[in-house]
Amino acid sequence: MDLKVDLRGKVAVVTGGAGVLCAGMSLSLAGNGAKVAVLDLRADAAEGVAAEIRRKGGSALGLGVDVLAKPSLEAARSHILHEFGTVDILINGAGGNMPRATTGAERTFFDLTAEDIRMVMDLNFLGTVLPSQVFGKVMVEKQKGVIINISSMAAYTPLTRTIAYSAAKAAVSNLTAWLAVHFNQEYSKEIRVNAIAPGFLLTEQNRYLLTDINTGEPTPRGQQVLAATPMGRYGAVDDLLGAVLFLCSDAASFVNGAVIPIDGAFAAYSGV
Repeated sequence: MDLKVDLRGKVAVVTGGAGVLCAGMSLSLAGNGAKVAVLDLRADAAEGVAAEIRRKGGSALGLGVDVLAKPSLEAARSHILHEFGTVDILINGAGGNMPRATTGAERTFFDLTAEDIRMVMDLNFLGTVLPSQVFGKVMVEKQKGVIINISSMAAYTPLTRTIAYSAAKAAVSNLTAWLAVHFNQEYSKEIRVNAIAPGFLLTEQNRYLLTDINTGEPTPRGQQVLAATPMGRYGAVDDLLGAVLFLCSDAASFVNGAVIPIDGAFAAYSGV
């Protein structure tokens, strides 16, 4: 998607940066002039996205990072500051669901383990808190910065089966509002914290729920999703980029503490 904002001179950090959605965000940020640090638990995959950015003429680092381990994040921060000098933008993209924390025919609510629920909660919530601490400190020192979290439509109304994911994304939305107020009141009026809330996009983490592995056709759940989305389709990575670039830019200088739905009117539809 050919969207243009001027991010020259900016340094962006993207966690979960090798995933489909955040790889697209990383490429878009770089395409608009930002230097990008692509962070992912899979170091080789992070470097793959960074290498693609460099092939296209941009500046990028690919780093293996565990967003649930503060020392790992701090090591990445030191590397980024050494290479790029600062951090202006943080996209907290690490997150997701997993089958073991999802109810279904083979796994009832009563079968879910605390360990599996905690893993999803930690990845989405603490995986947003800890990077915000580590990279937010750089923003506090320079008195300016932008943080974008990734919430979900599941934060507005919990989706059936995804108990941990829905609760975790609701926590991310609440955290977004809290961080916006906290940074402004305690540190700087020039730090903004917002979130996007994607509707249903096909990813490797939800494909098993929405698409029949043998036929590629929508599952019964996928049919329900499409019927409940007035635009009649799943979202794509490109559908997120306009909002992300807007929130990173000075055009959003008075947008703070907001969660922006990008859902094809899913949340607006009552079903009748």
